[in-house]
Amino acid sequence: MLNVIEHGASGRPLVIAHGLFGSGRNWGVIAKRLSATRRVICVDMRNHAGSFWSDEMTYEAMAADLTEVLEPQGDADLLGHSMGGKASMMAALQGAPMRRLIVADIAPVTYTHTQTPLIDAMEAIDISSVETRGEADAALVAQVEDPGIRAFLLQSLDIKAKAWKLNLNALRANMNAIIGFPEVAGQCEKPTFFLSGAASDYVQPDARPVIKTLFPKARFAKLNGAGHWLHAEKPREFEAAVAAFLDAP
Repeated sequence: MLNVIEHGASGRPLVIAHGLFGSGRNWGVIAKRLSATRRVICVDMRNHAGSFWSDEMTYEAMAADLTEVLEPQGDADLLGHSMGGKASMMAALQGAPMRRLIVADIAPVTYTHTQTPLIDAMEAIDISSVETRGEADAALVAQVEDPGIRAFLLQSLDIKAKAWKLNLNALRANMNAIIGFPEVAGQCEKPTFFLSGAASDYVQPDARPVIKTLFPKARFAKLNGAGHWLHAEKPREFEAAVAAFLDAP
């Protein structure tokens, strides 16, 4: 069973699945705001944060993990970002119980940009000698120039334990599966909302036919001024769009 962090005590549940190198805790601020009208359950995906480690990192396996979380919730909604969005789509296509699905800045297609260099950068740090997050950040600068990406990665570094809260070996071994998407038969007839960052290149126009084939009830929207991490870059606008879709008749 995946590790979960819950916010709120009442209302229809919303399960949130984070992206690669993330955690349920990353979604804490948005989850707390959304929990004013619903119970929000943020999961740690396998090989991330507080969840179990496994050599298997396929979308079929991740979808099964999400289904296990969804089944006891009743009429729940599901939101997934990036890798979590692909796992959420797979769960929906495999018939996981849910009312509505939100897919944040990802499409059910194979991408070519591997994230292995970020694994290389994390593994290159001698974390046994790191005493502060600032020291770890300085060690990452040579390989990761973007301070936002460094800060994001360092949320998964346990300074006291001298360890990454990520199964980097499994993520590296399964990178082709993570950036890919399996061939799937069937469709998801649930209302589905594809919310993307206007400055992101993750959901291209040529992906729409595939999306509409798999998700006939798909709706699309973009957040201006946001890239791939749209929920972090435009949190209030993201929350508003999510709430409007979930609360619509």
